[in-house]
Amino acid sequence: MKLTRFVSSFRFAAQGIVTSVKREQNMKVHLLSAVIVALAGLWTGLDRLEWMLVIVLIGGMLALELINSALERTVDLFTEERHPLAKQAKDMAAGAVLVFAVTSAIIGLLIFLPKWF
Repeated sequence: MKLTRFVSSFRFAAQGIVTSVKREQNMKVHLLSAVIVALAGLWTGLDRLEWMLVIVLIGGMLALELINSALERTVDLFTEERHPLAKQAKDMAAGAVLVFAVTSAIIGLLIFLPKWF
């Protein structure tokens, strides 16, 4: 692999993240949530393992939101008309984000609540 192609792949990935942050309301919500959780982690004094879990959850949430947004755009690219399968694909991707968000929130509560009470 040529070095320029390798470097370009990082530039393209960064452009995708920036586009998502600029255009996707849910990505902004996830980023704000990540900042709040990170600040809460600093204030609470999480240990190394807890930080690793929090970082994996935040990274997973952001990555899954990027995949969801990419899938939505891909479906929109292929059909402008309402189609039941297009709706199902978009709803399923959004459902995956919701499942991960709820799972992350539960794990967050399991990490933070014992330290606060």
